[in-house]
Amino acid sequence: MRMRFPPGLGAYSLSRYGDPSRGVRDARCEPLFYWLMKYVFLGPFLRLLYRPATKGLENVPAEGPVVLAANHQSFLDDVLLSLVLKNRRATILAKADYFDKWYTAWFFKAAGCVPVRREGGSAGLAALRTAVDALKDGRLVALFPEGTRSPDGRLYRGKTGVARMALEAHASVVPVAIVGTFELWPYHRRLPKAGRTEIRFGKPLTFERHYEAPADRFVLRSVTDEIMYEIMLLSGQEYVDEYGSKVKDQIERAGKGQHAAEPVTGQEAAGPEPVSEPSARRTE
Repeated sequence: MRMRFPPGLGAYSLSRYGDPSRGVRDARCEPLFYWLMKYVFLGPFLRLLYRPATKGLENVPAEGPVVLAANHQSFLDDVLLSLVLKNRRATILAKADYFDKWYTAWFFKAAGCVPVRREGGSAGLAALRTAVDALKDGRLVALFPEGTRSPDGRLYRGKTGVARMALEAHASVVPVAIVGTFELWPYHRRLPKAGRTEIRFGKPLTFERHYEAPADRFVLRSVTDEIMYEIMLLSGQEYVDEYGSKVKDQIERAGKGQHAAEPVTGQEAAGPEPVSEPSARRTE
C-alpha cells in the first residue's frame, strides 16, 4: 500500500531555505518528519490539550505567495498556527535561540519553523532574504510582526520586515489573530496549562500600489501599521504604539532595579527582629 502525503510534501524532499553562510542557521527539515509529527504524534496531542478552533481559514489563498502576519502572545503560537493550516505548509520564521537546545529544537522543527537570527545587520538581512526567496517560489510564509511575545497580552507595534517581504515578493498578507494562548502560556511562565484556543484569519490584504517602493521607510511603516490594525480588529487586543521588546527590557530593568534597591534589614543580617521594632521600608 502506497503512503500518501498532504499536498506539497514528498517522502524524502528537503526544504532549501536557510543558509548558514548568510547568517541564517540550517533550516532543512524532512517533510516526512513534519507530516508524522503533525498528523500522527504531536498534532493529535496538541489538539486534545488546546482544542484550537479556526475562523476564516478559507481566507488563506490556496496557492501563490502569501504572508501570514499574526499576533504573538505565547510559545504555543508557532505550532498551533502550523497545526490548523490545511493543504498548505507554512514556512514559519522563528527565533533561532529555540533551535539551540535539543528539547525545543525538535518542537519547532515539527512545526515547520525556519530558525533565523534576529540581530541587525547581515543576520537580519539574511532572515529577510530567506523569507523573500520562499515567497518568490510561491510558498506560504508565517511570521510575527511584533518580533517578540507580548509581555502583558496587549498588541505591540509591528516591525517593518513584514511589509518589505510582501512588497519585494508581491505577496498578499493575511492578518491572523491567535486568541487564548497568553492565558495558557505567557512568556514569564515556565510551563503551559491546557485550555481552549482560537485562530482567526482575516481577508487578504494586497499592496500593489506600493510595489515600486519596497524600501521606502514611510511606505514600509504605513503598510505595517495597516497590517497591525487588521490584527487588532481580529484579536480585540489593546494596541500599544511601542515595540514589545522595548517594553520587555523596561520591565526586566525595573525588576532588577527594585531587587537591588531593597535594603538589607536587621532581620536578614542578624536573625529575627524584636516585634516592637518596625521593619525597614521597602524602596519602590
